[in-house]
Amino acid sequence: RTHSWMNRFRRIFTRWEKKATNYLGLLHLVCAVITYRCAGLFG
Repeated sequence: RTHSWMNRFRRIFTRWEKKATNYLGLLHLVCAVITYRCAGLFG
């Protein structure tokens, strides 16, 4: 289920970043957005 939610974010689904730290930062951001949406705080 979580992977299907992450697949909605195109930059995470296809890894465009060359550095692992940039990818990891975007992955954390996506997880935060998913958490806010599930909590109902983001809309």
